[in-house]
Amino acid sequence: MWKLRSYIKPYRWAAIMAPLLMVMEVCMDLLQPKLMAGIVNEGVMKSNLGYIWNSGLTMILVALIGLIGGVGCTYYSSIASQRFGADLRNGLYQKVQTFSFDNLDKLTAGSLVTRLTGDVVQVQNLVQMILRMMVRDPALAVGSIVMAINISPRLALVLVAVIPILVLIIVLVSRMVIPLFNRMQGRLDGLNTVMRENLSGIRVVKAFVRSAFERERFGKANRDYLDIALKASRTVAISMPLMMLVLNASIVTVLWYGGAQTWESALPIGNLIAFLSYLSQLLFSLLSVGMMLIQISRAKASADRINEVLDTEPGMTQPSGGGAGTVTMGKIEFDRVSFAYGQESGVTSYAMEPVLKEISFTILPGQTIGILGATGSGKSTMVSLIPRLYDPTEGNVYIDGTNVKQIEAGHLRRQVGMVLQQSILFSGTIRDNIRFGCPDASDTEVEAAAKAAEAHDFIIKLPDGYDTELGQRGVNLSGGQKQRISIARALLLRPRILILDDSTSAVDLATESRIQQSLKALMAESTCVIIAQRISSVTEADNIIVLEDGIIAASGTHDELIRTSPVYQDIHRSQQHKEVASHG
Repeated sequence: MWKLRSYIKPYRWAAIMAPLLMVMEVCMDLLQPKLMAGIVNEGVMKSNLGYIWNSGLTMILVALIGLIGGVGCTYYSSIASQRFGADLRNGLYQKVQTFSFDNLDKLTAGSLVTRLTGDVVQVQNLVQMILRMMVRDPALAVGSIVMAINISPRLALVLVAVIPILVLIIVLVSRMVIPLFNRMQGRLDGLNTVMRENLSGIRVVKAFVRSAFERERFGKANRDYLDIALKASRTVAISMPLMMLVLNASIVTVLWYGGAQTWESALPIGNLIAFLSYLSQLLFSLLSVGMMLIQISRAKASADRINEVLDTEPGMTQPSGGGAGTVTMGKIEFDRVSFAYGQESGVTSYAMEPVLKEISFTILPGQTIGILGATGSGKSTMVSLIPRLYDPTEGNVYIDGTNVKQIEAGHLRRQVGMVLQQSILFSGTIRDNIRFGCPDASDTEVEAAAKAAEAHDFIIKLPDGYDTELGQRGVNLSGGQKQRISIARALLLRPRILILDDSTSAVDLATESRIQQSLKALMAESTCVIIAQRISSVTEADNIIVLEDGIIAASGTHDELIRTSPVYQDIHRSQQHKEVASHG
């Protein structure tokens, strides 16, 4: 928790006011039993009605002052804790935005969602509890001890036996539940991951009739979380009856011993009543402290998980001085590039089989390059190294003669337009989705990009045209429509390098041909890299690279590869057979 103190500093005025007002409330609460003792001893026992009225009005005034303190403490502690939580969530979110894909692969999306929501709430509640109850209960406990000793030092000896027992119970239970809460948050991560995967892939689940399997998978994750949550709850529950037993035993002891003193006129009855009130305040405050320590144990587990995110160094370092290079022409060079997922740059011994092995090639500015290969050959991985979504494990990628590691990431990615294999759209209007990378673009520019992507015609037929609201991930559009909007989004940037990662797989050949013609006109001076499954998509490319098992099996123009590359010939032959069969 101490590491997170910077998030409370902007609200230290509220963090100071809250405990001060709580101390005022505690002082008023400690006065009440003393005033009540006076009413019994001086008013009731001596039939002094005037004293009873005066003391009663004083008690009401004291209660009102305490109420002001309590309400004020709640108000300021809420301000401090809620704003602390909001800033912490914002800080975590901003930190996540700096992560490389390697960082995100390791932390996982489900875990990050839990940390930004549930874990932040746990820590936020702890801050409010520290400003309120962690001030109130210890202060009330200490004040009750002082007042109890002041009333009867002999009766106060009961506290010498009681307090160590309560402290021992609190310490033992806390030590037992801290590991359980750590495990519980980990199980919650697993539960969220399963739920997120199911919701995002619900169409696949239903298409393959795997609902029963997914229910069982979720049920197992839910049972795992339930088991550890029940174990933690049972451990916490043990403390309550034990502490209540000690509390009740203490009250019985005080009544037995104090009653004897009262009978012998050694202790006024009002003082005995006040002592019992202070004893109850003390024991209940210690009981509350015990429960708070258990909550602190849970919040500590959440704070550790939050700090893990905040302490994670981004997998990709930014060049010093704002970057040593800029993208001006769009020349791309791969120099003996190898890559394996889950590895840090510069590591030569792979824990996993490399996806790319010793890749070297050059793409000149303005060229169009096609990349072909079987599924899993490393096509998408290779192009993801160009905008530095990942860093090579070995070798280097250069753009315009500068290592991409020496180009500021924001500038690099603004100059590298990328249409991913999976079309990702966001909730909002079609216009907003096309403007995603260029929010200041005019309506004319948006429509020009949509026309180039062959999206304009279907967009204007929608009820609200470009202002049509899209559902989550664009669920109210077909696959081909989503792909064309994604292409329009990339074209609007007018990047020096355009990467199309199998981005026309869901459109027909005629539409694909029109898109390619538009690209030639609109992106004539840009370097284009096209990943395709169909040879027909790249026959006009200046060069075609054929990947096989992470290496370049062949490269050249379509005509050259038809003559010289057996791998390319096999792909071409198989696709021709499929076309003949589909038309037959």
